[in-house]
Amino acid sequence: MAADIKAPNYPESIQEGTLSTWHKSEGDAVERDELIVEIETDKVVLEVVAPASGKLMQILKSEGEVVASNELIARIEEGAFTSKESGTRKTSKAQIEADSPSPKSNAVVANPAAKKLALEHGIDIASIPGSGKDGRITKEDVVNYRSAAGAPERVSDTDEALGSQIGERVERRVAMTRMRARISERLLEVTHTTASLTTFNEVDMSSLMDLRRQYQDEFTKVHSGTRLGFMGFFVKASVEALKRFPLVNASIDGAEIVYHGYQDIGVAVSTERGLVVPVLRNAENMSIASVESGISEYASKAKEGKLTIEEMTGGTFTITNGGVYGSLLSTPIINPPQTAILGMHKIQERPIALDGESVIRPMMYLALSYDHRLIDGKEAVQFLVTVKELIENPAKILLEI
Repeated sequence: MAADIKAPNYPESIQEGTLSTWHKSEGDAVERDELIVEIETDKVVLEVVAPASGKLMQILKSEGEVVASNELIARIEEGAFTSKESGTRKTSKAQIEADSPSPKSNAVVANPAAKKLALEHGIDIASIPGSGKDGRITKEDVVNYRSAAGAPERVSDTDEALGSQIGERVERRVAMTRMRARISERLLEVTHTTASLTTFNEVDMSSLMDLRRQYQDEFTKVHSGTRLGFMGFFVKASVEALKRFPLVNASIDGAEIVYHGYQDIGVAVSTERGLVVPVLRNAENMSIASVESGISEYASKAKEGKLTIEEMTGGTFTITNGGVYGSLLSTPIINPPQTAILGMHKIQERPIALDGESVIRPMMYLALSYDHRLIDGKEAVQFLVTVKELIENPAKILLEI
């Protein structure tokens, strides 16, 4: 009896996906609910698991092909060569020789996705130990090899030959991932469809840094290992500012303004696949501890590619922190259909004038990019000043005043 493996039923916001990685090959034994294939959409990577135990009988879609919602991509022969049976079934000498790689052969057995990733990063795939069937090298093996400390990389033979021909000016063409292509489309769309403007201010981080330093250990102990960062305070400060200036929390729908009676805050997270923006829903009801915990959980999921479409859908306002990468100043791009985004930057000690004297303080530049079609400059500046005042006086955040 055959069981069909189909692509997931995509949400309305996703039209199609690209089959990125097969974790099994035709003829491999599979277990029910075992990961079989990954499909990359313009938002997330969807994992497809086996609907039944058996043998992967037929693969109908290859890596790199476009897959529609609920489309048939493979078939499983149920009950054939499951893991229990494979250990006990009788096998002829000819079958063993056919199934097992010859000890005299130096050929490298690797999945196509593993070969592609190794080539992209100039890694000698022969040096990677395989964890798959019969020592097959999987994509995960390449990823783990790259992340290992001191993992050596080498330029591929093709690149070496190319470099010797053109004086080491190596070029390599790699197709954009679906997510990167979609990010490019959305960013270009924003520049064409919004009247984007950015206003700047700076904030003295002294009080917040002192508060964090004083209560970090106690906070971590009380809240089960959650560390006290700056994002929790910036999220809560933004929530309060959004309440005072509801236009910054609104969106444009055709000729109408949509006012949101809640604050769903998107937090930009950078991953190897591109920038993703998971959303903290009803942030107005969250404590600083729950905000920090939520951000930490999202960051872990983003790194592992486990974020769901629902976790990245919606949002009324976005915060991005380029400071973690050393950015001193930037103009963030609005995340539509939102009408504003707050940019945080690197904390840097510099002299400022205070009470007629020059003092050195840890300062951070803040940037608010906003859609001038909806938000006037006065309102944008007042919003940013409110965030600045709350961060410089964190007791106001805690007391909600």
